Amino acid sequence: MKLQNFLSIALTVFAVSALPALSVDGGAAGLSSDWAEGHNSRVRLIAGKGLAGVELQMPKGWKTYWRNPGDAGGVPPSFDWSKSENLASAEVLYPAPERFTDRIGDTVGYKDTVVFPVRLEAKDPAKPIGLRLALDYGVCKEICIPAEAALTLDITSDAPPIPQQLADAQGRVPRPASEKKPSDPSLKRVVLNLTGERPHIVLETKFPGGGVHADAFIEAPSGSYVPLPKITADDGAGNVTFEVDLSSDVDVEDLNGHSLIVTLVSDEGQSEVTFDIR
Repeated sequence: MKLQNFLSIALTVFAVSALPALSVDGGAAGLSSDWAEGHNSRVRLIAGKGLAGVELQMPKGWKTYWRNPGDAGGVPPSFDWSKSENLASAEVLYPAPERFTDRIGDTVGYKDTVVFPVRLEAKDPAKPIGLRLALDYGVCKEICIPAEAALTLDITSDAPPIPQQLADAQGRVPRPASEKKPSDPSLKRVVLNLTGERPHIVLETKFPGGGVHADAFIEAPSGSYVPLPKITADDGAGNVTFEVDLSSDVDVEDLNGHSLIVTLVSDEGQSEVTFDIR
């Protein structure tokens, strides 16, 4: 399977955070843990009233991965909150990613810095949440290096405002149809061609503002592989057509009856939509 066709080193980087401290980021007061230093990366928890975030920084030329790392493979992040205290749920949100193309193929992720917003729900809202995160992630330049970090941050009900970088990251999370903004792209039509020698899916999309750097990413049910969409038509006015080739390494029958998630991104906005395979 192509998702496994990537170079990796059996190297694990361990990093442990110290006690949390107050900090000022982007002009807004927020909570943060100390940085956990890893191989060509560092990571910390940040938080404000009602929202937390996992901030990952890398030097120029390095990247990390989205929840679907792409056709060339990679290490998607894994967030384990099981050791946390007074935490009912933690929903990790993924800002709009970008596509990277090299000699190995296409991967999907982030470069330089990324903040993953986390929606928290306390078991008892009157008590502090003690976040305890065991994070597994990968960083890559020419090869993929798995890394680990352990992070700790306590969040009280009187937490300071959300840091600016966390608010910005939340604004870059792809929005569902019910929350779409005028600048967000839309999936106008899906054409399914699931039989014959070359089964494929056509995605007809609209990107307001001309669709600068328009791209699409697709996800299948857990365990199923679907290649990344490719642009087949772009009229320069925001009408962009993508095609998903299902003729190689894809079990089309396994997809039947399931839902696929399409994430559309551009410089102007981002959205997420689900459609069924019938």
